[in-house]
Amino acid sequence: MVDEIIKSMQAKMDKTIDALKKDFVAIRTGKANPLMVEDVRVDYYGTSTPLNQLGKISVPEPRMIVITPFEKSVLKDIEKAILSSGLGLTPNNDGIGIRINIPELTGERRKELVKVLKQKTEEKKVAIRNLRRDANDDLKKKTELSQDELKGHTDKIQKITDSYIAKIADLEKEKEKEITTV
Repeated sequence: MVDEIIKSMQAKMDKTIDALKKDFVAIRTGKANPLMVEDVRVDYYGTSTPLNQLGKISVPEPRMIVITPFEKSVLKDIEKAILSSGLGLTPNNDGIGIRINIPELTGERRKELVKVLKQKTEEKKVAIRNLRRDANDDLKKKTELSQDELKGHTDKIQKITDSYIAKIADLEKEKEKEITTV
């Protein structure tokens, strides 16, 4: 029963790490990456649809993203969705597809991105700590555990939590280096 609580907590913590990695991909570093735009929502016949379901997203050059829609009629909608996405990207519609040139990051923009990075990192650390708290609460409900067993299990949960917090910190350092390196 205790092992199930810990395994469940670890599975949720793994999902939190995966979510952080996905958040980090969306943070621009001056290099093109299809993941930057794939989740942009496009109004497609009245339905909010992810961009990656409406066309092919490719990176022909290190600083360019090309979106080739499956239907040419959706070009204007894709262009509008990218402009209003808040990503700070300017799409160029050539009638066949959309080209997005990724601009070089300014020093000021790099500082803003580091702030966003730290905010996302802190959110995930809080999520990890909440999962720890939930697991500890579940353990305390197990009346068959002695105080010593409970202490041992909570210590194990804390060690696991510390390892996930360390993973988050490592990911943050890596991404911050990527953002700040010119």
